[in-house]
Amino acid sequence: MAENTQDKAPFSGFETGGIEVKATVGSVPTPAQFRKKGLRKPEIGDARIDFVTKYDWKAHHRKTNNLIGIYWDFVEKKPIICGLFFGGGLTEGDWGKIIQPKKGGGRTTSVSIMTRTGIYKMYENWIAVIDDQRYYNFFNRYNKASLIDVR
Repeated sequence: MAENTQDKAPFSGFETGGIEVKATVGSVPTPAQFRKKGLRKPEIGDARIDFVTKYDWKAHHRKTNNLIGIYWDFVEKKPIICGLFFGGGLTEGDWGKIIQPKKGGGRTTSVSIMTRTGIYKMYENWIAVIDDQRYYNFFNRYNKASLIDVR
């Protein structure tokens, strides 16, 4: 019998617990929205923090309960971890519905996007943020709180 290499079950709901690690660089407006403002979309190597509108983490299932979330950006043209967060005790409700790829949609896979409640749980457990006020301000503003106050 042929092995099903598409089966994600072995990677979901670890019986003994475990920690998953996921990274995000956040979302910026579309190229058209940048053009409307007379700007250009950041390219590879360009810092994005001044344009980021939101951030989240994605998974192929809704069972991720212990997550180390990395927020990265380009700093001086190099990819750098700019924020490190932990979500212990995440629930399926902290993840959105699983979105299936469109037929013929290339290399996309099924994905679940973390909800605002899940993002806030991660934010509540921030571990480290790069020493740059733009990042503190972004995470605090996006989460409508002021938990990150590094002086």
